[in-house]
Amino acid sequence: MRFEISKVLDAIEGRVCTDPSLARAVVDLAEVIRYQDIDGGRPASLLRLGMVIDALSRELEEDSVQVYAVVHRALLSDADLTSNERMVVRRWADDGLVEVLDNPGDRMLEVADLLGLPVLSRVRFDGLRGRFPWLVEQPGRVVAPVPGAGGPVFIAHVGGGHSPVAGKRSPTGVKLLARQWRCPESGCALFGGGGGGGAFADLAGGADRSPAAQPPPSLRNGVPTCPRHGARLGDGGPRPRTEVLAVRVGGLVRRRFVLSEEQPVVAGRAPEQDGGIMLGQWLNDEARRWISRGHVRFELRVGEVIVTDVSTNGSGIRPAGSMVESDRIPLAPQQSRVLGENDMVELYPGVQIGRAEELPTGAPFTPTSVMAEAPTMAMRLPRP
Repeated sequence: MRFEISKVLDAIEGRVCTDPSLARAVVDLAEVIRYQDIDGGRPASLLRLGMVIDALSRELEEDSVQVYAVVHRALLSDADLTSNERMVVRRWADDGLVEVLDNPGDRMLEVADLLGLPVLSRVRFDGLRGRFPWLVEQPGRVVAPVPGAGGPVFIAHVGGGHSPVAGKRSPTGVKLLARQWRCPESGCALFGGGGGGGAFADLAGGADRSPAAQPPPSLRNGVPTCPRHGARLGDGGPRPRTEVLAVRVGGLVRRRFVLSEEQPVVAGRAPEQDGGIMLGQWLNDEARRWISRGHVRFELRVGEVIVTDVSTNGSGIRPAGSMVESDRIPLAPQQSRVLGENDMVELYPGVQIGRAEELPTGAPFTPTSVMAEAPTMAMRLPRP
């Protein structure tokens, strides 16, 4: 059982990040792990984060969603967690996958405001409505995970609405995310040179954090500040441009990834390149035979996405996402093309990559659960 729990914690690790381009919601980890009514288990369990992440996948109808987690510092020594769970949370903090703070509630709303993300919480933030008007003005921005059939579900908690609704980044958030920031504290996992690794480094940003993956600074009296160390941040220059691309297989968005100007990204059945996007786990036998290990390469140049076919069998471009076969533009091996705003690259029928907002789902949804390896709890019934 211990091995199974370790496997599910590794799977959950691949779904937590502080990358503003990949996170789909904001959570207070200390709050989530104490939702005891979700499973009727012990007072605190890190596995409940996995249940909430699975619920978010079902709600958004998107696989592999990631959450931006803030962590109260006391959680690192919380006796209600197992020693292994505390070790895992410390590792996430050291790798920059979560933020460790003294007051996570305020920071959770600040991140949600700067990035335009929904908040998953049962807490009512009545005292902060003046600072964050969207708490009541934008339906669905705050939703509460509650017990439901087959696992947690979300209900409107503040402002009405029924589903997590992502808004746009605030003007302040846009300005902050246009710059790189540096923390004067040595080894800062959020605004230093490292962090962002872990068991799923390709999902979390890699062992060396890209400047494009930096979280938003905290604003204290209008000054960009490291939320963990409370130190004033230095301006490190413009942040690299990025584009968020998504993989759709069989009509379902399976995962998102960030393309930056720093290095190209190769997608295929099982790319050998660092940071490659592996598709093999979602492909049927015919698609696996057609799609090369490394099939297409994406580069970001002067704000344009360049796609190059590096496969054996070739690909195609579907302008404006058209599924009409006569509209498909062949992309021969070693041929390159600028990916239009609404275009999709089709590696094989039903396997497409394009800008995330241009790839709506359209298939029955069965998420890849992070809880698949969780042990089943056995109940002891009293003898008659």
